[in-house]
Amino acid sequence: MFVNSKVPAVVRVLVLFSGCAAAPLAVAQQSPGTQDGEWHFLGGDSHHTRYSPLEQINAANFEDLEEAWVWDGASFNAASGRSTPSYIDGVLYTVAGPRRHVVAIDPATGETIWSYREPNTFRYEYSMRKDYGKGIAYGEVDGRGVIYIISPAFFLTALDAKTGEPLEGFGKKVPIEGFPETGVVDLLADLGHEFDPYHGISLERGYITSSSPPIVVGDVVVVGNSAEQGYNQSRIENVPGDILGYDKRTGEFLWKFNVLPGPGEYGHETWENDNWKIVGDISSWAPLSADQERGIVYVPTNGATIDFYGGHRPGDNLFSTTLLALDVKTGKRVWHFQMVHHDIWNYDTPTAPVLLDVNMDGRTVPIVVQVTKQSFAYTFNRETGEPIWPIEERPVPASLIPGEKLSETQPFPTKPAPYDIQGLTHDDLIDFTPELRQRMIEILEEYQIGPLFNPPLHRDNDLGKKAALWCPGDIGGVNIDGPAAADPTTGILYVTSRKHCSYRIPAPGAERDALIEAPTGTTLAQYVVLPGYGAVQGPDGLNMFKPPYSRITAIDMNTGEHLWWIPVGETSDRVKNHPALQGKNIPNTGFGTEVAPMVVTKTLLVYAGSGGPGTPYLYAVDKATGEQLARIDAPAKSSYGMMTYMHEGRQYIMLQTGPKLTAMALPDEDEEEDEAH
Repeated sequence: MFVNSKVPAVVRVLVLFSGCAAAPLAVAQQSPGTQDGEWHFLGGDSHHTRYSPLEQINAANFEDLEEAWVWDGASFNAASGRSTPSYIDGVLYTVAGPRRHVVAIDPATGETIWSYREPNTFRYEYSMRKDYGKGIAYGEVDGRGVIYIISPAFFLTALDAKTGEPLEGFGKKVPIEGFPETGVVDLLADLGHEFDPYHGISLERGYITSSSPPIVVGDVVVVGNSAEQGYNQSRIENVPGDILGYDKRTGEFLWKFNVLPGPGEYGHETWENDNWKIVGDISSWAPLSADQERGIVYVPTNGATIDFYGGHRPGDNLFSTTLLALDVKTGKRVWHFQMVHHDIWNYDTPTAPVLLDVNMDGRTVPIVVQVTKQSFAYTFNRETGEPIWPIEERPVPASLIPGEKLSETQPFPTKPAPYDIQGLTHDDLIDFTPELRQRMIEILEEYQIGPLFNPPLHRDNDLGKKAALWCPGDIGGVNIDGPAAADPTTGILYVTSRKHCSYRIPAPGAERDALIEAPTGTTLAQYVVLPGYGAVQGPDGLNMFKPPYSRITAIDMNTGEHLWWIPVGETSDRVKNHPALQGKNIPNTGFGTEVAPMVVTKTLLVYAGSGGPGTPYLYAVDKATGEQLARIDAPAKSSYGMMTYMHEGRQYIMLQTGPKLTAMALPDEDEEEDEAH
């Protein structure tokens, strides 16, 4: 296992091996999980590449794509479009709406085959992540397909894939009226905290829910979780987001990994006072990835309570904002790497890690790469945890907030290069004209700007500034709506990212009682963030940055070198027609701050973007060069994931268009012949 010790400005080289080094492997020609036109996992395969070897849709016929059918989630009260369907054995499966209905859909017509809804509980009603469901997990039990989901109320349910009925012999009867006799596991029972089946954990103690599906690795269902959004946190009490493992056949509880280590556990010394007893979160709200052959599950985590102030939790705070590699049979740590020490920037790890087998000096190396809000692609040997390229501990600014002690250093990968903005200088600002840049400089005078890991400033600070900007900010770099994609046949990673800076204004915690009511018996942090958050606006409604505002970057993971980048979408009419820019030669800026849902096929990179007044498009791009090969009008704006599948000889590309699913395909030849006759 690899352990990242902290030595300023020195390459980390300490590697502890739990087994022998990996032998050379053959580079994968297809992604397991997407063979034969299938799409078994949230990311296509358990490596989360979002790759399929399908090629019926190609550059020559891409412009012939048309809307094949639309599934409307209105009857399920669906609002967002964050769920990526899975295509398994001739059926599409997804989750929809705040109740996270499980839905089976006919892949040729979009008709609903069956649906399942969990009975109501207060735990559901209180959930802060209701309409965040990203999809389902799939496994097989005695030759029978099984669909697994985690609900907003934090129950694990197993359903027969063909009928939608709860799986016989799975779990225990939940003592709540309306729940089925079988097929459900109450996940709160295995976290180790007092709870009531209907109401959940006492809100004075904490809160836990889920926004991503579990993942099936061999015979084990691995369950992650999420906590409340951190934008207005005030109390320091919460439960840790421990990782759970269950038998896929019976629902038997197998293991728990403690993300917040107690006395005697590895990493406990990184919590320098007894606050570890009540602080929590460190959840894995992003999806999980897995190496099925090696039996390793990869778990990205976020920061500890609270997101923007950590004076009550001195130390590096393992395993917050960390990539964990766990043995799926035992739940024990194989290796880990903490990407942010003592995180107070909300640099929660937002997407699943991507697994690839790459060719380095004629040797096949199994890697895992984690893209982040920080605009870094942290890359490791996925078996040993050893960094593929050196990662250096470099000095970063100290905090000026009373009681806050930040880490003196943070880890900086030396390769690949950052794929988007890090920190902020005047050179990063709008540059269409000298006048616009000067106005932007003047706008920024009331803010403290600086490098990556620029710390927040509290209200009434000695610098006399309104706030400090950190860049990338909350939606900068890579975030929830922009999972990376990769081509396992070439080792190329495709990352969609955007420029963004954030600020928060911490103020004394005692003032928070008058602003937001905290549960009785909870403890306010010394400093808490005032309600609301900020992002600086540019002059005259323009973006504060020089373009592109968002991009797709292709990175050759065999070498760590960037191959190309392109803006996401096309320049908006708002920029083209802006009075201050008339007569100027404006390059393609990209449409705005949107990132690109993507899928990779044998011949194409396909992504969704916008242009003009906001017209949604679907683009086909040359994977090797970034050249745009084709563009078509899309039926609506797409978000989050994109997937593709082959059903009865016809390839479909699935778009998440708000509460709807839109299937795109080439014209049906049989239908055309019927119309001709």
